[in-house]
Amino acid sequence: MGFDCDVVVIGGGPAGSTVAALLAEKGHRVTLLEKGRHPRFHIGESLLPANLRIFDRLGVGEQVQALGMEKRGAEFVSPWHEHRQVFEFGDAWDKSMPMAYQVRRSEFDEVLIRNASRLGAEVIEGCRVVDVDTSAGSDGVAVTGRHEDGREQHWRARFLVDASGRDTFMANRLKAKQRNPKHNSSAVYGHFRGARRLEGSAEGHITIFWFDHGWFWFIPLRDGATSVGATVWPYYLKGRNKPLKEFFLDTIAMCPALTERLKDAELVSEVEATGNFSYVTDHTCGENYLLLGDAFAFIDPVFSSGVMLAMQGGVGGAEAIDTILREPARRKEALARFDRMARHGPREFSWFIYRITTPTMRDLFMGPRNIFRVREALLSVLAGDIYDKTPIWSSLRIFKAIYYFAALRHLPRSVAAWRRRRINIRAVDDTGLSAGT
Repeated sequence: MGFDCDVVVIGGGPAGSTVAALLAEKGHRVTLLEKGRHPRFHIGESLLPANLRIFDRLGVGEQVQALGMEKRGAEFVSPWHEHRQVFEFGDAWDKSMPMAYQVRRSEFDEVLIRNASRLGAEVIEGCRVVDVDTSAGSDGVAVTGRHEDGREQHWRARFLVDASGRDTFMANRLKAKQRNPKHNSSAVYGHFRGARRLEGSAEGHITIFWFDHGWFWFIPLRDGATSVGATVWPYYLKGRNKPLKEFFLDTIAMCPALTERLKDAELVSEVEATGNFSYVTDHTCGENYLLLGDAFAFIDPVFSSGVMLAMQGGVGGAEAIDTILREPARRKEALARFDRMARHGPREFSWFIYRITTPTMRDLFMGPRNIFRVREALLSVLAGDIYDKTPIWSSLRIFKAIYYFAALRHLPRSVAAWRRRRINIRAVDDTGLSAGT
């Protein structure tokens, strides 16, 4: 009684659109508030095979296939090794997920938000949430949004979902967000046309190029463009003394293998940069709200996990909210289950992310062996297959033991890398970079 809707969702990205669609499909009254208007640009074009099952569950599999570039694996290129290493998703533990897609996020995100509307969610674009009151606990929430014309609108709802992405609306409001104490990175990126890709079925592979200050991504898109970005330690961006475009091109020149792939390519977009890339919130939910995807935490894009974690959060969030709305006595149980799920993905990916630039991890990636099926288990992580019942965990523990043993074998090198990493993490990212600066 007295509620305008059952659930208000802040944000119309993959997390918000997924949870809104699934809750609306279950018969709940959902209002999704998106500050922008689709289509709009967003970085993060590379998806994982684990996404495909969620697409099918949402009923958008064919639409995503129509706009996506097939991605059947990942290539790693290291200047410290004399070969490149290719991983095929079809070689993972579960052979039923051999591919994913690379997409333009403007197109992909619009498919998802329109699907939420099709399934019955009320989607309001051009409306920025400016105030939220969650103090009533199980008695609901109050939300205030401001439309583009300046008028304000108010909603009373039984539950709130924060899927505001890097805006981290609730985390900022509650002063619960902090720079990730275990990681620190920044990114600079743009789109090229005419980049040289791999051939045949490998044309859509994502390529990771390591270099002295971090790593590059190379993501082929269906329309002929290629997304290229550098994820670096903040100290490197702090040293910038030239316009961002020139700085980006000079950074690319530090990586001969990437330079070769781009020698006939043309930069066709603005160069953009994002500082303070890695952060975490100290909780995933409250009595009457959930944090999904980047609204909870973001670590690093090296394994293309962002969209998958966001959408998986939407799936788990919808299950928790549906339980709470239908069986209020199970609220505590549902929130605890959601909390475990929400923390699981970032935790499993972060172990690899925190070590991906270490000499020991580079050696293991560039010379993988399948003893005790550790290579298959690693590929399962790269595919995002960490939520189902695929029995990868014993093999992953063996992989981690191999990593620690290899690090001890080269102890002076490992200690030096550890010290450099600690210095880099402590560096405060105050670059203030933005497009065109």
